[in-house]
Amino acid sequence: MKIAIPVVNGLLCQHFGHCQEFALFDVEDNKITNTQSLNPPAHEPGLLPKWLNEQGANLIITGGMGGRAKQLFQNYNIEVISGAPSLEPIKVVEQYIANSLVTGDNACDH
Repeated sequence: MKIAIPVVNGLLCQHFGHCQEFALFDVEDNKITNTQSLNPPAHEPGLLPKWLNEQGANLIITGGMGGRAKQLFQNYNIEVISGAPSLEPIKVVEQYIANSLVTGDNACDH
């Protein structure tokens, strides 16, 4: 599994399309086996789902995402979890792995 976390100022970004970078985590047997940070291409509608698919991501955890973007991620077989808190990306992934990630409302209203 490869988990993508949009990051701004070292924390999970509340709107994936406005992030500075993506933290990518490879997870095997509930353990993080590799991490990397990548600068995304310039934000254009529909581009990030395709780009993250090319990076091998199959899950994105974000604070917020619009409905159209969610559908595009689903088209690429990338699961979306929204409403995640602004924490350090590794903490978000560790909580997800431990089944203790608490999510709230989608931080995006479009």
